[in-house]
Amino acid sequence: METLKVAVSARALFDLEESHALFLEQGAEAFIAHTREMQDVPLSPGVAFPLVKGLLNLNRLSGRKEPLVEAMVITSFVPAAGIRILKSIDHHQLPIVRSSFTGNVPTVDYLDAFGVDLLLSKSAEDAQAAIRRGIAAAIMYDLPKAGDLDHDFQIRIAFDGDAVLFSDESERVYKARKLPGFLENEKANVNVPLADGPFAKVLRIINDLQQIEINGRKPFRIALVTARGGDARERVLRTFDSWGLSVDEAHFLSGFPKAGILKAFGPHIFFDDQDAHVGPASEVVPSGLVPWANPIDEVQVAQT
Repeated sequence: METLKVAVSARALFDLEESHALFLEQGAEAFIAHTREMQDVPLSPGVAFPLVKGLLNLNRLSGRKEPLVEAMVITSFVPAAGIRILKSIDHHQLPIVRSSFTGNVPTVDYLDAFGVDLLLSKSAEDAQAAIRRGIAAAIMYDLPKAGDLDHDFQIRIAFDGDAVLFSDESERVYKARKLPGFLENEKANVNVPLADGPFAKVLRIINDLQQIEINGRKPFRIALVTARGGDARERVLRTFDSWGLSVDEAHFLSGFPKAGILKAFGPHIFFDDQDAHVGPASEVVPSGLVPWANPIDEVQVAQT
């Protein structure tokens, strides 16, 4: 059974926005001096903290020798700024034993070296580089102002479909042929499974981990929350069947706003490829924008 390997940047795991603003305004030396001065002051949780903490808690609850999830901090911070990160990890009692401080070098090669399956980052450049390398990644938005998550151990993850779990092929058709052409295409290809998207491997690993029971329940609850509707629904469900995978909930919204549905589901994280969805969602649930390796405007799509 494969372990889900999650890399998180320091800025996604902890609230480092004040330090980051100092870096942008006054440069690296001021940033390093500030982190050294504040190294004994624990950092507050960042947007990815609840998810990472919950994922690591599954290892404790499962009782397995091999972990369900491994989390590591991989950040472009210089090592001199790392002490505060390590002390904050200890303060919050996070069982994270691996970390890389790449010293202003892009992190993507190190993601490959560690065999990372998922990157959670505040850096658009790092997330895009990971996606292009075939590693699932998301640009984390700020924490919502809504109340804290409940204390249920089960990790709830909400995924968009196209360009997240599935490839962007149907989004390209929509871009070229508008809604009528998109619906016609999905109906004509209802028995043709959609190709893998950047998060398909993550869903496969999660489905494998669902064999483990914790207090008689699966460790994850997975929801599909998609703007698809009408004749575009059946192909999605047939795709899951063809993949041999399942989700616990599927919400086909046909253009209805996602934020309310997501608030009802209460995920630890929501992944979507469009800011128009991630922006409003991030007001109520932790959310990440998935950059796609082949932006729609760079791809030619047949109009026929």
